[in-house]
Amino acid sequence: MPHATATFNGKVIAEADEWEYVEGNFPPSSVDKSVLSKATLTTDCPWKGTASYYNVTVDGKEAKDAAWYYPDPITNKAAPIKDHVAFYKTKVEIQSE
Repeated sequence: MPHATATFNGKVIAEADEWEYVEGNFPPSSVDKSVLSKATLTTDCPWKGTASYYNVTVDGKEAKDAAWYYPDPITNKAAPIKDHVAFYKTKVEIQSE
């Protein structure tokens, strides 16, 4: 798996050498949680379960509902992305090498 970074407002907010390709999900340990705040949005996926969302804020600039994760995946196929964070590519720049 290639090296990947997520950048918002000029700051790298996640960086990993191993990540789950399902949605470009970053392992929880690779994400700067200081830039995340719980959002109220949730969505449902028939094979992954309920996604919870984060707002991303860096230096006063906020991207609402810009990241999501699955705290309780409902299928074995989705189990590898438990608590991994994915970012909307229209709100957060994702690069992989």
